Amino acid sequence: MSGVSTPCIRICVIDQARRLCEGCGRTLAEIAGWPRMSEAERLEIMRELPGRLATSEPERFR
Repeated sequence: MSGVSTPCIRICVIDQARRLCEGCGRTLAEIAGWPRMSEAERLEIMRELPGRLATSEPERFR
C-alpha cells in the first residue's frame, strides 16, 4: 500500500485573515477533506499551493 500524497510540512497554523495554513497553503476544508479525496484531487490542489503561498505570504515572512 502506498502513502497518500500530502503537502503537510507540520507547520499547522491557520492564518485567520487569509484562511490558509501557513505551512502548506491549504484551506481548512481541504485539510479536513484530504483523506476522502482521490489522489488526482490531492495532486490538483498540490499544484495550486505554491501560487497560494507566494501571493499570500504573511508579512512576518517577507
